[in-house]
Amino acid sequence: MTLYLDNSATTPVLPEVKDAMLPYLLEEFGNPSSKYYSKADNAKHAVQISRERVANLVGCKSKEVIFTSGATESNNMIIKGIADYYNEKRGKHIITSQVEHPAVLETCKYLESKGFFVTYLDVDQYGRIDLEQLKKCAEDTPPLLITLIWGNNEIGSLNPIHEVAQYCFENNILFHSDATQVVGKHPIDLEDYPGLRFLSYSAHKLHGPKGIGAAIIREDELGLPTKITPLLHGGEQENGLRSGTLAVHNIVGFGKAAEIALDNLELNIAELKQNEVYLYKLLKEKYKDRVKFNHLEDNKIPGILSVTFPGINNELLVKNLAPYVAVSTGSACSTSKPSHVLKAMGYDLEHIRSTIRISLSPSVSKQELDIFNQL
Repeated sequence: MTLYLDNSATTPVLPEVKDAMLPYLLEEFGNPSSKYYSKADNAKHAVQISRERVANLVGCKSKEVIFTSGATESNNMIIKGIADYYNEKRGKHIITSQVEHPAVLETCKYLESKGFFVTYLDVDQYGRIDLEQLKKCAEDTPPLLITLIWGNNEIGSLNPIHEVAQYCFENNILFHSDATQVVGKHPIDLEDYPGLRFLSYSAHKLHGPKGIGAAIIREDELGLPTKITPLLHGGEQENGLRSGTLAVHNIVGFGKAAEIALDNLELNIAELKQNEVYLYKLLKEKYKDRVKFNHLEDNKIPGILSVTFPGINNELLVKNLAPYVAVSTGSACSTSKPSHVLKAMGYDLEHIRSTIRISLSPSVSKQELDIFNQL
């Protein structure tokens, strides 16, 4: 049986999550927007409980959670919605980085075609932005939005989100972060980030179902929802910001996965760190100078290893490993292209095409990781 080590691409649905979802696929199939009868009320109640659980995981209010189909939609919804709603008052300058997920980069490129000006910040050798460069860009041309990935999906490094949030708060700049990779693997309490107004993440990265995610849209200082232009128009679901009949079974699964992730956060982080250290030492001892590591040892998402085997094509390596271990060459959303993340970090094409990503799970045992001794 193949050992699954591609958890940054997606995670298996937990049995408890599946069990929570099933009644809302079979018996409790009501539309939560309908009224008065029990199946509608039961669905509405289930959505509210799930909304509270999803909010608790990141420390925001339940009414600040807008359910979407996933982080890609959330990123598009937030960035395009802000650009459309605020550009006349705040201008058309957007600041992001060169190592964002394609859902952010392609959205920014689209907005450039509509007359917006986007600054793509450089990153250091570990994929992190420079806070001083960001401040200089913002001071030269005040931005309507700063959007930065919280934790990198290929190498795990964390951006200085707290410092950026504080800067944005002090300078009244709208700030969004794609937090897909860090939610459930890094403690987040949005009350500690007053300048962070928007957040995106997906259920399937934390052992929930695919096809459901959240756009966190914080209230302003008056307790009113921050305004954006909706991406989807139609009914009045999700405060009129995301029309369409709610996928109750997926929302319930998301809520259950969020509850479990929060309850086990410290334990999961500890397990991921232990597994990462164990695998790092195993690979280093086995392959010595034939292996290189691109990630930091700390201040990163636990459980993500970026590993380079110089001279070995990563596509062929992943293919040959597939019967035994499931790993990837990088982001599942850009598998047809060499990693733009490693390129922005300064690596040449030869290095990039020899690099794989291993992303661990708390449930993987050290005995299972010993399979690398046999490969």
